[in-house]
Amino acid sequence: MSNLNGAYYGPSIPPPSKSYHRHGRGSSCNPCSCLFGCLCNCIFQIIFTILIVLGVIALVLWLVLRPNKVKFYVTDATLIQFDYSTTNNTLYYDLALNMTIRNPNKRIGIYYDSIEARGMYQGQRFASQNLERFYQGHKNTSYLHPVFKGQNLVLLGDREKTNYNNEKNLGIYEMEMKLYMRIRLKIGWIKTHKIKPKIECDIKIPLEANGRSVNFEETRCHLDW
Repeated sequence: MSNLNGAYYGPSIPPPSKSYHRHGRGSSCNPCSCLFGCLCNCIFQIIFTILIVLGVIALVLWLVLRPNKVKFYVTDATLIQFDYSTTNNTLYYDLALNMTIRNPNKRIGIYYDSIEARGMYQGQRFASQNLERFYQGHKNTSYLHPVFKGQNLVLLGDREKTNYNNEKNLGIYEMEMKLYMRIRLKIGWIKTHKIKPKIECDIKIPLEANGRSVNFEETRCHLDW
């Protein structure tokens, strides 16, 4: 069939598609945000690696050293005087203690750089004494001999005074002996920084009557790092 007036009567031709570019999308990255992300990632990896290394070192040290707690005991106590005057709120005391410190570790020595012994009664300190410094070797037992003798101002309330009178009638006094320490651990040729443990001993001490000694029950103390 011949063309009529040059017109085209075939299938319709679709219009050309339009492409749009949306800003802020795609794989492109802002240089500042990319740098910050890389920096955070590197810091995280470094911290994670350090934690892993420290954990491995701690595990190896524990497996090699197998540290055990140092044990403190009050093995004996002699109480000759423990009188409280309500007139001037003064406590008169004469107390001697024997203590042992057992280091059960095979590879750890201990430097006791300072030791302060405190006598406590119903929450109040009535005496203190600085003991000699020393070094304790491996698997070793050391001995302490704190002595408290004198008088001191101790303010007791009505309830505490009642407790004191009850204990006086029984002839047995409940006290607390505390040790404040500064120590260093020695592992081979390495010495740690100073550690400040506190030892608390809850003891019941019978009053010695007419020069006769009274049996004292050995007491284990509590160690607080």
